[in-house]
Amino acid sequence: MVIKVDEADTNSLGSINQLGDKRILMYSHDTFGLGHLRRCRAIAHSLVENFSGLSVLIISGAAIAGAFDFRARVDFVKIPSVIKLRSGEYTSLDQHIDLGETIRMRESIIRHTAESFKPDIFIVDKEPMGLQGEISDTLKFLKSRKTTLILGLRDVMDSPHLLAAEWKRKALIPKINKTYDHIWVYGPENFYNPMIGLDIPQAMRDRITFVGFLKREAQAMQDGLSTHKQQGDYILITPGGGGDGVALVRGVMAAYEHDASLVHKTLIVLGPYMPGKERSEFLAKSADLDNVEVIDFDSRMEELIAGAKAVVSMGGYNTFCEILSFDKPALIVPRIIPREEQLIRTERAMKLGMVEMLLPEDAENPVKMSAALKALPDTPKPSERAGNIELNGLDNVSQIIGNIFTNGALPQSNPKAKVSST
Repeated sequence: MVIKVDEADTNSLGSINQLGDKRILMYSHDTFGLGHLRRCRAIAHSLVENFSGLSVLIISGAAIAGAFDFRARVDFVKIPSVIKLRSGEYTSLDQHIDLGETIRMRESIIRHTAESFKPDIFIVDKEPMGLQGEISDTLKFLKSRKTTLILGLRDVMDSPHLLAAEWKRKALIPKINKTYDHIWVYGPENFYNPMIGLDIPQAMRDRITFVGFLKREAQAMQDGLSTHKQQGDYILITPGGGGDGVALVRGVMAAYEHDASLVHKTLIVLGPYMPGKERSEFLAKSADLDNVEVIDFDSRMEELIAGAKAVVSMGGYNTFCEILSFDKPALIVPRIIPREEQLIRTERAMKLGMVEMLLPEDAENPVKMSAALKALPDTPKPSERAGNIELNGLDNVSQIIGNIFTNGALPQSNPKAKVSST
């Protein structure tokens, strides 16, 4: 059975927001892009806003974690960075250090951080045992001291056959079943089940909660700190971290070069991991295109998405949540290797009427990309096409955390909770 926390349950938050000195540790392995850190940061900010006295510490492998703002009572510990290649293999960001040595350093820092911070709850993002098993020892230590262990999964992990093969190879299902007290899915059950096709024991199924998508807010719009705030209507192009976004950006710029009637103002944010050669190429090309502005990076993407007329992206989890949160017409060109996550998410979202999609080979065609860009600003918003979209994930996470701290368990006896089979 899967417990689904109803949005109405969050009404009780006001009565349980005084937690005293409670601590939550979060793990974000961060090998490719910014998705894991941004998701952890959104959850952490929501939790400290809802619970006074709560402190959240994020362990992150993101090379540019320090470029983001963190609210009071939220901090991060940086571990040595590891990057994921397009082949799916990993390597140390510092090429002079062996990958195995890097993993050992990360493992030591993670364990020492857990021992020093003494968290009441440990939330792990996506990788159940960490990158190459680097948090296995820490999980055993925290379990021995009765820390509540939570595994958080994206709405879509990968195609069922690829995920099943990966989890079987790593023997993850018995490890998860033995280790974790709760499993969260950051999406609605009626959107997608990331563990479909896996042979999961009933005891593990009983610990799965579909919390809903994680709604985002444009906090920077209120403080005025963004350095790239735009005037007037514009289409925002964002390949997320940018490490695999060359084809998307090249396709958009080729469309503008090909079609002089494509005059809508466009802002392209390359992302911090855009390769240097292509970064220089795109910045140079933009000087010859009157309606295209290219910038390197903005840590407050929420503000740029909120202000945009429409969005073109690759369909990563965080940008997808922001598109829904700010109700923007969107064209998604999903990545299809090494994981099919973005393709599955985009195909499902398109079927539900949330977004438009171009496959990568079509996005490389200037005629097709130009036509899609011209039509995008007048495309109906997601809310106008898809109806009610469950964006109550952060509220539900806070509700669950409150119940863990006050009752030591999920609100299974709450009559408002919805229970359904997987």
